[in-house]
Amino acid sequence: MAIALGLPGVRRDAPPTEGRPDVPSLVDRFGRVAHDLRVSITEKCSLRCTYCMPEQGLPVVPRDQLLTPAEIARLVGIAVRDLGVRDIRFTGGEPLMRADLEEIVGLSAAAVISTSSITGSSITGSSTTGVSTGSTTGVSLSMTTNGIGLDKRIDGLVAAGLTRINISLDTVDRDHFARLTRRDRLPAVFAGIEAARRAGITPLKINAVLMRDTLAGAADLLEWALANGARLRFIEQMPLDADETWVRENMVDAAELLDVLGARYALTSPHRDDPSAPAEEWLVDGGPATVGIIASVTRSFCEACDRTRITAEGTVRSCLFGDDETDLRGLLRSGVDDTAIADRWRAAQWQKQAGHGIARPDFVRPLRSMGAIGG
Repeated sequence: MAIALGLPGVRRDAPPTEGRPDVPSLVDRFGRVAHDLRVSITEKCSLRCTYCMPEQGLPVVPRDQLLTPAEIARLVGIAVRDLGVRDIRFTGGEPLMRADLEEIVGLSAAAVISTSSITGSSITGSSTTGVSTGSTTGVSLSMTTNGIGLDKRIDGLVAAGLTRINISLDTVDRDHFARLTRRDRLPAVFAGIEAARRAGITPLKINAVLMRDTLAGAADLLEWALANGARLRFIEQMPLDADETWVRENMVDAAELLDVLGARYALTSPHRDDPSAPAEEWLVDGGPATVGIIASVTRSFCEACDRTRITAEGTVRSCLFGDDETDLRGLLRSGVDDTAIADRWRAAQWQKQAGHGIARPDFVRPLRSMGAIGG
């Protein structure tokens, strides 16, 4: 019984919690605790990346089935105040496709501020909202975007409280970009990146999905990132493409990428500053610049995963590859208090699976693609 897309597996009751310790945090059965919340706010996107979206786009989610800005902000407040979440990232689809994105960010920032007297939290980073910054216990409000249209909205988003931005950019070759995204929009992405830089968003992170078609340009992309002061992270492609063409044998893995980059740069001292961070960082030519590789498939970090996810339709999805989803939207609209919502969320997170299991012979790819789940 699915909420919007005819998918099975959406629960409208609380999942079982046998054995769960009586703690407020989002702990799962394997002892992991979620501190990082990804909130998908739309299934729509201005690009059609082959590893994410079908050429015609995803089925449209009716507007009344999407979470409203106030509902998103309420969940953010519950996550920070009651569940111990410290990182909030808005995803899609493409977040900039929502005309009310500034309202979503502003209300969410206000929800974080309202919890500060209880948790001691503040929003980290620079903004013009009057929020105190730089706290070691602070909460970040960030966004993953393709950057198209960001130049027209960056000032409003920063004023609303956005503190960090990750921009998806897989190649700096215009022809490759057009083939990969099915849209000739690379100049618009560059305009968004430049606008974020002018707005003082730091560090500016660039995410690139490793593809066979763009591997030859990986060193060029790193050269561009180094020249532009951006922190580049390559991501192994996962079986989350809507066209379902992913096969393990054709995937570019971290080892192959390191060989390609190593032909131009000396990469040394691989490390993770935070054990739960997905990216392993290498010093480039002795540093201080680094390049990150998120080897989601070949060097899985599932055992340290600290994420919880809310889909655009308001369900908890505790794992990218777990098709079980638990409805929170119904609770939000039924008049229950925040305690009931927090308890349902805790129950959903308790059922998180151990890992994606891509290497297992019985692996079954998830029903939803990346664009429908949220990055």
